[in-house]
Order: sequence, then structure tokens, then C-alpha cells
Amino acid sequence: MARRVSEASTANEPGEAHGGGQGDRVDRNEVVLVGRLAAAPILRELPSGDRVLSFRVVVRRPAGDPRRPGSPTVDALECAAWRAAPRRLVRTWAEGDVVQVSGALRRRFWRTGGVPASVWEIEVAQARRLSRAA
Repeated sequence: MARRVSEASTANEPGEAHGGGQGDRVDRNEVVLVGRLAAAPILRELPSGDRVLSFRVVVRRPAGDPRRPGSPTVDALECAAWRAAPRRLVRTWAEGDVVQVSGALRRRFWRTGGVPASVWEIEVAQARRLSRAA
């Protein structure tokens, strides 16, 4: 099992200036996805005792680049619901449901078999099902 080693600091509120002496720079880490659920969500309990519900949202890309035929037309994006409220909502979803999730892009680190590993994922703050699978 993967163990959560570190967690990125919380994102600034929209419009809040970065506190690191950067003048008027505004940092923002906000992600909104609307797409189809690739498979049923998976609930895991980590050795630390943390529980995470992992799932993948498939999102269509805008029309492809005509100079690159055969380029991907969709992205499958990893999402993780760490907080109880989004976990309760997401665990009722089924493969093919059209969903909307919002949150922040995070990189999570852990060690497996003594080897460092990491993953980029959307840390879900809010989630809702827009329609059930047909």
C-alpha cells in the first residue's frame, strides 16, 4: 500500500496575493473537470490510516491539431477525494456517469519497496454527478 508522505500547502483563496514577498502576484491552483467516469471509484486505506477514494475522469480535448493526425482526443485524469464529504458523494458514482469535479492539482510522494514514487492528481474539493450512465 502507498503511504502519504507529504501534502502540498493549501491553495490561496481566489484573488489572494501570495504572501512570499512577490508583490502583486496572485497564485492560483484551481481545476474544474467535466467528463465521464472511467471506472468505479476505488476506496483505499493507507498505512497511515488516511482513506482516499481514487477515480479517473475522461475529458475530451478540443478539436485536434490537423498537423498531428492520430494525436490523443481525450485525457484520462487521476482524481483523489481525501475529505469525507466528497468521498461520500463520489462513492455512489458508476462507470460512464457524467461528472464535474473541482479542486487543485497536487503531486503526492511516497515510498514503495524503498523506491520513491509520485503521482500528479486532482485533489477533489467539490464533486457532483451531472447525469447517470446511459
